Amino acid sequence: MVAAMYGVRSFFFSAVIVILFASRFGDATAADRGYIKYKDPKVAVEERVEDLLIRMTLPEKLGQMCQIDRFNFSISTRPTDIFTKYMIGSVLSNPFDTGKNISQRILDINVMKKLSLTTRLGIPLLYAIDAVHGHNTFINATIFPHNVGLGATRDPQLVKKIGAITAQEVRATGVAQAFAPCVAVCRDPRWGRCYESYSEDPAVVNMMTESIIDGLQGNAPYIADPKINVAGCAKHFVGDGGTINGINENNTVADNATLFGIHMPPFEIAVKKGIASIMASYSSLNGVKMHANRAMITDYLKNTLRFQGFVISDWFGIDRITPIPKSNYTYSIEASINAGIDMVMVPWAYPEYLEKLTKLVNGGYIPMSRIDDAVRRILRVKFSIGLFENSLADEKLATPEFGSEAHREVAREAVRKSMVLLKNGKTDADKIVPLPKKVKKIVVAGRHANDMGWQCGGFTLSWQGFNGTGEDIPANKKLGIPTGKTRGTTILEAIQKAVDPTTEVVYVEEPNQDTAKLHADAAYTIVVVGETPYAETRGDSPTLGIADPGPNTLRWTCGSGMKCLVILVTGRPLVMEPYLDMIDALAVAWLPGTEGQGVADVLFGDHPFTGTLPRTWMKHVVQLPMNVGDKYYDPLYPFGYGINT
Repeated sequence: MVAAMYGVRSFFFSAVIVILFASRFGDATAADRGYIKYKDPKVAVEERVEDLLIRMTLPEKLGQMCQIDRFNFSISTRPTDIFTKYMIGSVLSNPFDTGKNISQRILDINVMKKLSLTTRLGIPLLYAIDAVHGHNTFINATIFPHNVGLGATRDPQLVKKIGAITAQEVRATGVAQAFAPCVAVCRDPRWGRCYESYSEDPAVVNMMTESIIDGLQGNAPYIADPKINVAGCAKHFVGDGGTINGINENNTVADNATLFGIHMPPFEIAVKKGIASIMASYSSLNGVKMHANRAMITDYLKNTLRFQGFVISDWFGIDRITPIPKSNYTYSIEASINAGIDMVMVPWAYPEYLEKLTKLVNGGYIPMSRIDDAVRRILRVKFSIGLFENSLADEKLATPEFGSEAHREVAREAVRKSMVLLKNGKTDADKIVPLPKKVKKIVVAGRHANDMGWQCGGFTLSWQGFNGTGEDIPANKKLGIPTGKTRGTTILEAIQKAVDPTTEVVYVEEPNQDTAKLHADAAYTIVVVGETPYAETRGDSPTLGIADPGPNTLRWTCGSGMKCLVILVTGRPLVMEPYLDMIDALAVAWLPGTEGQGVADVLFGDHPFTGTLPRTWMKHVVQLPMNVGDKYYDPLYPFGYGINT
């Protein structure tokens, strides 16, 4: 039943829609004969916004303030009502929405967009998607290292290129907005979203925020070129990286120095760069839920910083204002809209949301001035990014550049520049990096070496990531979502390509007590361990330990006398002190994405290690939170550390 309800398929009503579009759009054109200011692209955006706003009825305004999941079109018995009755203004693809066929996705999106144009005023649909390390929900897209890895590169120009490539690949599938970048400043690696943060240091986050927005939006307010850029969304406002004990969606206790010196600056930069939208955080600030925090959203973000785009809720974000989600939905709607939320990511119960919102407005609980402000901001973005002139997705944009070798070369560059070498030899005279390519035999050990999903981490093809190649994602199968093998190079494949043809490479997925004896003739062993994929709350960790069977993998290789280099595939520092004495060399691969060849590039000396720690590496979790600049600072490896080869 679940699979049938949520299954992704081509819209069964396509033919009906084409007929409906022709008839309804023809009628609208006839009714709108003569000059209409908001349809004139030569008129200034603000004039077009005001001209359209005064023509809109209350249902048309409230529909613009609602974003729904695209699966509603598959499960609704009357999908045309989504626009013709409820006037929905925005649709998103959720993190499970894996795409396989670009042309089919564009066709499906255009069906929805054409429906939006059949409404009385012809206001085009805004389509959005998560794209946090490349176009990460789409099979065969270029997947880059997560933000923590980009922070390790300290290369803003590279990050700008990554933003531009992400935008191009998102646009190629007909999507106009990306829910990126995440500009959180993670202050405690126990937080399950820490890999989405560039660094614990706001200076690094600020630098990368500016560059990624330039890449996504094209160094212009809202968008530079609707053919190759996307509207960005800075998230999550504000303080989500500073919650108590790193617990996701928890409370951040912050004085003004902490708030405005650490967590706010990236958003100030985003506003100056003309970011199209900002997403509110699930978390609280000094006890006040951010989705209901008028002082921060309206008084500071909108009135003080003069943010001109729109503020959007997170997924079911307003539901979580109450301790028991949605236990008082009317209150949650009133509190969030009056606080300054402009568009609500519903994403399913839109009839209920719109009904309650209508009653709140008609009852005077939400003033019409607040509704007009929200709709004005949404329309401003839609006009500014060219939706009224280029409403439909262009199949010509689905070029061979999607997932191309050129794009993957940039991702490979990002991987090698993000790699951080923490240890190189047990003594200064015993360096083992770079590794020799031509030896009799090497052993590669650990499942992380040959698992594309574990290499990419969360928010890849599925919300919580995947295991293996991407051909079998249980969560997606349950929802009836098609999956398939995604392109890329695992670390094992990269090593096999990099070494001399005469070198024997033996892969041992899970070593045991006999491994060291069986392979005593190996010149060295490359051991790949780390974390398994996670996202958001599922990633919260009070222990920060290496995932099983990683500890035993280390024990039966490095701990059994084999000469070993350990690659730690992780989105944050893990407890490593107990293993250091047995390890000859230690390198960190920050959830590198699909291009594992970048790992081999630095292991074998084709390129030097240049990455530096974007986070302080603690000795024990009891030291946390511990960040650079703290009075008591005793790390295993300090912020900014990294051996340059």
